[in-house]
Amino acid sequence: MSLISASILGVQGPVLTATEAAFFRDAAPWGFVLFARNVETPDQLRRLTADLRAAVGRDAPVFVDQEGGRVQRLRAPYWFEYAPPLDQAPHGAASFHLRGRMLAAELRAVGIDGNFAPCADLAWPETHPFLRSRCMGTTAAEVAANARALADGMLAGGVLPVVKHMPGHGRATQDSHLETPLIDQPRAVLDATDFAPFKALADLPLGMTAHIRLPFFGDRPATMNPAALAMMRDDWGFAGAIMTDDIGMGALTGAIRDRAAASVAAGCDLVLHCNDDIAGFSQAAEGAGALTGAALARCDRALAQRRAPESVDFAALAADLSAMTGSAAAHHA
Repeated sequence: MSLISASILGVQGPVLTATEAAFFRDAAPWGFVLFARNVETPDQLRRLTADLRAAVGRDAPVFVDQEGGRVQRLRAPYWFEYAPPLDQAPHGAASFHLRGRMLAAELRAVGIDGNFAPCADLAWPETHPFLRSRCMGTTAAEVAANARALADGMLAGGVLPVVKHMPGHGRATQDSHLETPLIDQPRAVLDATDFAPFKALADLPLGMTAHIRLPFFGDRPATMNPAALAMMRDDWGFAGAIMTDDIGMGALTGAIRDRAAASVAAGCDLVLHCNDDIAGFSQAAEGAGALTGAALARCDRALAQRRAPESVDFAALAADLSAMTGSAAAHHA
């Protein structure tokens, strides 16, 4: 294995233990992901993100799910409470650019430089509740514009956006945390609707797959489906690094090592494994293998877009967002 594993791994608590640090030093994941279990205060988070990078001896990216609404790991009283994306969608792209700048300012201040957003899935009447409020609109054009603005705002603030869930999770009526959703629509219909925002965002640095089944691509979920990955690369022209959604989710089956290996074999560049013990994280890193060749080049290009954040007046941004959306959300310093 090279010095870097094609994996993004989680941490068990708010403090990096000596055992975890030793594991990460040997496993050498490309990046890390944080959850609410890792978040207490800004000072604690700054220590944790610094310790994670020290463990691998490089400026590894640290990611989080900070979409706003029901999926927001950093919350009040220390962080701004954002409205669900779908609630903000009618206020348009300019409001999402402000939101992106605000998200980036808060994340970079605690050493987090990657965000699993925008969620470019279309909201349909049948979209499962676990996802629907997280969508950024109900039409391909609306979602593409809002997602672009959010991504641009985060990039300006030094945070890498991760567009998800490719190729489009919106029509699923099942929760992929629990089972494998089936989206039984013709390819031509999806090309014109659910797939369209992702094609429009094909220049973004990072993308995340969906654990969904599309009958015209066979029985394998998209994360492990070479035909689905080829569509993203060849038909859409997605040039960024593609990571899996969490391979520990109930939509996938088999040992963690096998899930990781199958995802990389299908064309994913990176394997995301969020919730496990060291033995499980080790399986994910081993199954993902070394980050080499074209996958390494795509990951390097993504990191090259991680720039120093432009300075902002957070309170002014929050006031502008509130005026634009009519939101009564308050930031607690």
